[in-house]
Amino acid sequence: MRREVKYGLIGGSVALVAGVVGGFTLFGGSDDGAPQAVRSADAKSGDGGPTVPSGPLTAKEVNTTAQTFLTAWQSGDVAKAAALTDDPDAARTALTAFAPQAKFSKVTLKPGTPAGDKVPYTVSTEIDYKAVKTPFSYGSTVALQRDKATGKPQVAWEPSTLYPGLAKGDELRTGEAEAPPIKAVDRNGVELTAKDHPTLAGVLDSLRTKYGSKTDGKPGVELYVHRAKSADSNKQQPDKTLKVLSKGTPGTLHTTLDAKLQTAAENAVKGKKSASAAAVKPSTGEILALANSPADGFNIATQGSLAPGSTMKIVTSAMLMDKGLTAPDKKNPCPKFVTVGGWKFQNLNQSEIPDGTFAQSFAASCNNAFIGHAKDLSDDDLTKEARDVFGIGLNWATGIPTFDGAVPVQHDAQMAASLIGQGGVRMNPLNVASIAATAQSGGFRQPYIVAPSLDNRAFAKAARTMKPDTASNLKALMKLTATAGTGAEAMQGISGDIGAKTGSAEVDNQDKPNAWFAAYRNDLAAAAVVPASGHGGTNAGPVVRAILTAG
Repeated sequence: MRREVKYGLIGGSVALVAGVVGGFTLFGGSDDGAPQAVRSADAKSGDGGPTVPSGPLTAKEVNTTAQTFLTAWQSGDVAKAAALTDDPDAARTALTAFAPQAKFSKVTLKPGTPAGDKVPYTVSTEIDYKAVKTPFSYGSTVALQRDKATGKPQVAWEPSTLYPGLAKGDELRTGEAEAPPIKAVDRNGVELTAKDHPTLAGVLDSLRTKYGSKTDGKPGVELYVHRAKSADSNKQQPDKTLKVLSKGTPGTLHTTLDAKLQTAAENAVKGKKSASAAAVKPSTGEILALANSPADGFNIATQGSLAPGSTMKIVTSAMLMDKGLTAPDKKNPCPKFVTVGGWKFQNLNQSEIPDGTFAQSFAASCNNAFIGHAKDLSDDDLTKEARDVFGIGLNWATGIPTFDGAVPVQHDAQMAASLIGQGGVRMNPLNVASIAATAQSGGFRQPYIVAPSLDNRAFAKAARTMKPDTASNLKALMKLTATAGTGAEAMQGISGDIGAKTGSAEVDNQDKPNAWFAAYRNDLAAAAVVPASGHGGTNAGPVVRAILTAG
């Protein structure tokens, strides 16, 4: 019986510039002079005071303001262009530096057809760097809005106004790349390319940015997005190559990935609207595979932050057994309802295991068997277990940007919800795969994708390990789940040292929960999430199964 899908709370309250080589040509007519304010139907006026336009911008206001902004920008009148935005200082700085840094000349701006309060435009230019000249073009958008104070239309300034995807502090640059290109290879020497493994494109960019200079490669000349530096190295986004003017010499970079498992993971998530998976080697922490669908979307596998649902019960169970509060063969009933902090929790369909053991409740993923222990715990017990035993929330030095999980200290109902992976608990497939790996090996080994010897970085270390009895009992619980519990369908026919845990995490305003599945087979652990799909074993289970059988 599926019991983890609902945890059912009932009641309670819980700049192109003067001095640029070449000129600009703006295609499309423009009204001369500053745009004129047009009073809308709901404009307000004070007693005898001037009328302040309000309401949506008119088509004329949108077109006129965008044309005036683009005309000023193309002519090198940075001050005028910047004054038409809601952030003149930031716009002036960016517009002034834009073309010289990118080495753009002979630029033409071609506005497109306005769509509501947005006007698309195309930039056609020539990159002029030393003896190299090459054409380049792209499209971007000017977004317009009404100034609430004056009522006048203005450009809603964002760095992406200049080039799509630019964030604050990012720059377009042309010159010698900051890092040589890399030839990334897997653990067996097989080359890994973005063409063959599109889901790894961002990972390979990150590896090049961080480790390219540590190889024997030589940088080429490129137009690239130079990313702003982040104070947190785990959040640092990689530079992005837009056009190669002269190729450099790639340097070989060895990774821990396994091309065979990588392909299996990619095929398992392919075609799903959204899905992510990760695989690690429990005995070492080496990352063996990372996959996302869509392949060119956000890297949820390593940077996602989602409620992990009942896969969190692996951590919760270890904590309860470490504290002597339960054991696999100990009576641990799972009632229909449990009230904590004024909130009434119910199992799916008000199901129950009134006289069951903890092993039965774990295998069936019966929520209230876990929530019922909230009264026995301090607010920070789960946080400590997750951090000190499973390494969740420590600063992982994997070699690429990662979110390393969060299990915040919470109180009453929110703490109770955390026990089943809801509340404020947040994970991604790499975190959950690491949890499964810790359960398999008995101790946390920080995941990593390149050897620490490359940059002498220090790995995160857990403060302690589970008690021996807890470690063996946890594996017994996960094996029972894999052979006769909620994970049995996905794990059917898989032999060896196996264990599994399903999870379904509810999300506000989402019809179906996020499906999770975590499992291990011998020295291979994997986890997957398939958002808004339903039951973990049915929807995420096959993804993990594909990885385990490929290994």
